[in-house]
Amino acid sequence: MARRGTNRSRTTARPPEAPSYRTDPPAWTLPRGTIVLITIAGLVVAVGGIKAVSSFAAPTFLALMLTVAVQPVPRWLRTKGFPGWAAFLTTVVLVYGILIGLFATLVFSVARLATILPDYDEEFNEIITSFQDFLTSHGVSQDKVQDMISHVDTGKVVNVVTDVLAGTLSVASALVLVLALLLFMAADSVGFDDRMTHLRDMRPDIASAFGAFAQGTRSYLWVSTVFGLIVAVFDSIALALLSVPLPILWGLLSFITNYIPNVGFVIGLVPPALLALLDGGVVKMLIVIAVYSVINVIIQSVIQPKFVGDAAGLSTTLTFLSLIFWAWAIGPLGAILAVPLTLLAKALLIDIDPATRWADVLLSSSKPEPLPDDPSDVTLESES
Repeated sequence: MARRGTNRSRTTARPPEAPSYRTDPPAWTLPRGTIVLITIAGLVVAVGGIKAVSSFAAPTFLALMLTVAVQPVPRWLRTKGFPGWAAFLTTVVLVYGILIGLFATLVFSVARLATILPDYDEEFNEIITSFQDFLTSHGVSQDKVQDMISHVDTGKVVNVVTDVLAGTLSVASALVLVLALLLFMAADSVGFDDRMTHLRDMRPDIASAFGAFAQGTRSYLWVSTVFGLIVAVFDSIALALLSVPLPILWGLLSFITNYIPNVGFVIGLVPPALLALLDGGVVKMLIVIAVYSVINVIIQSVIQPKFVGDAAGLSTTLTFLSLIFWAWAIGPLGAILAVPLTLLAKALLIDIDPATRWADVLLSSSKPEPLPDDPSDVTLESES
């Protein structure tokens, strides 16, 4: 009996665990709060540096975004039998033509606006007189009304438009820099597949982060282009039916401003609304504003999400804040590149580190999608 009990105790007893020893001392790390403060300080320094060199940074960012956006074009041309050098040159010439065409359209639009405004001196004075009578009838003193009216005339409006035109022409030097950088970046993109494949073997998280950035940037730019063209066509037709001067030019302007999130259509609305006010009075101006608003709401808020959803994957609040921030950091071009630049910052600061990807839940407009596993998503050029 004693022997059976002894055997039972031997079968149920667990041997003591062997003690574990650390061969290396634990790595020393900074407190989390200190790391956060250092990160914020680094970001402040980086943003200050970007703002200090904004005249160079803005064209560089634009060239980078265009290079990423058109990367499927050489691949498609090669599937049609184009040799590598022909696909490269065709893509560069295509992008050059689009940029120069948009820039020329913008300059011509502002110049034409400055040219035709003096023709509406009489209409402008009638509007001012009506506004003066309205203020006087509502108890505003005559002296205050005269003081307000004395600062308003068509000559000053034309001067403002002329200043805008001069500023637009000064952008020509930046356009030359963009064209040069675009050529160099497109040339460097040849053989980029092999480098990204090698990077994925070494650091897959970094490769996936850049893949998400490239995919999001391409989606946003292509979606903005397609629906910008649709908006431009409808705006031009509506302005022509309302007999607003220069309808085609304002339609093209609405296409350009469509790349500016949230407030782009408002910027594109100002010139035709101003001309409608001078050409047909307040009622015509209100009709133009209503038509523009309806077209943009239907196309951008109803139709576009049904086809493509949220191309950028950023929340509305973050998109608006990024618009303000990048416009402040690198100037007007930052308003157009706000979403792609935010995607780039997100890739470098969040997606690149698995430990920080939880922030996607706060920054995204919906449930974040997993980062792409295909290294081809981060390439700028396919293999020849």
